[in-house]
Amino acid sequence: MSSKKALIGALFIAVSAAVSAQSSVNSPYTRYGLGETFDQVFANNAAMGGVGYALRSDLHINPMNPASYTAVDSLSFMFDTGMTLKSSNFQEGNYKSNAKNASFDYIAMQFRLHPRLGMAIGYTPFSTVGYNFDRSKNIENSEVTYTNNFYGDGGMQQIFAGLGFKILDNLSVGANIAYLYGKLNYQTTFTPNNGGDQTIIYNQMSVSSYNASFGLQYTQPLNKNNSLTLGLAYTLGHVLNMHYTHGEQVTDGSSYSALQTQSTEDSYGIPHSFGVGLAWKYRKNLTVEADYTLQKWEDVKYNNRTDMYQNRSKIAVGAELLPKEYGRNYFSRIRYRIGAYYSTPYLKTPSYNPNAAWVNGPKEYGISAGFGFPLNLNMANNVLSITGQYVRVAPSVSGLLSENRFELKIGLTFNERWFMKWKVN
Repeated sequence: MSSKKALIGALFIAVSAAVSAQSSVNSPYTRYGLGETFDQVFANNAAMGGVGYALRSDLHINPMNPASYTAVDSLSFMFDTGMTLKSSNFQEGNYKSNAKNASFDYIAMQFRLHPRLGMAIGYTPFSTVGYNFDRSKNIENSEVTYTNNFYGDGGMQQIFAGLGFKILDNLSVGANIAYLYGKLNYQTTFTPNNGGDQTIIYNQMSVSSYNASFGLQYTQPLNKNNSLTLGLAYTLGHVLNMHYTHGEQVTDGSSYSALQTQSTEDSYGIPHSFGVGLAWKYRKNLTVEADYTLQKWEDVKYNNRTDMYQNRSKIAVGAELLPKEYGRNYFSRIRYRIGAYYSTPYLKTPSYNPNAAWVNGPKEYGISAGFGFPLNLNMANNVLSITGQYVRVAPSVSGLLSENRFELKIGLTFNERWFMKWKVN
């Protein structure tokens, strides 16, 4: 049975790795800033609207708050991996398009080092860039038309290791330290319809830096069956160790000539982030949580400028219902999840209004629902999490690009009793 589970896990990872080779996002808004950011939300959290600062579970890994690592069972070794399938519809005026993408989202493992010390190691994306679209424009007082092709790909990833320490039975703290790396490519090609030379403008960023986050969770029992958990999280903002190259080329189709090349170091940054969550738990049957996130992008460097971002905030609520922890009826042991969130953008985008060159980026609204299917094989608490999420990306100014997106998230958690000592009579 263990070999079968290992095979299933290997196949899942192989499929995830295969889809990760494809572009994981297709949005013109990723042309700006560092692209679409990832909140370290795993499939089970996503079904609850993306909450997690106050979640404590011995069935899932929760890197949103490293203090949660102390919830791992002393006998368990957890392995968690997930992927997302996306279908997006875009509209800008009378222009409509759609795109389908797949992405490998995360892989992580967690185990206990000491009765009061839990550890997690994993990989998650930090941001993703992916777009490819054309726009045509007439040159004033001329019959010549330029077609502009905008193309971008890449992103940043992080490999993290974290520790959670239980100071008291109801108070835990934790920290994640990550290696942040990746490449982001942005390119614009200008092609005239009269057969003239093409002009290519490209921007390339190569990142090799770090990321650090810290967390605290305090649980207050209310009575025998009810408890409240307060979760706090903080991520350190800093200037990234990054090499940035800007260049312009002209080509007639057979040869290239460079007009300009410029390189800078450490010209971009990531923000200080603050998170707070409050979770109410009734036995092991019901969990309800509300979270608030604030990311201080306002003063973060963007190509050595500090006026291109705005602060991002996110409000999320979610709930999980487990009718019965044990029982013969399989449906009573399924975890039923639901949630919603609202977030403001960190980006500023160009405007059609000549009096306002830049405007706030789009806001996001999301609703989600999902299931946690128990796979109790060979005395292991394995869980298959399936989440459906609808996201509405609404521009701050009418006439700009809007997006409706449906996401299917699949997560698989292996929870093996690696450290159990067997006795033979």
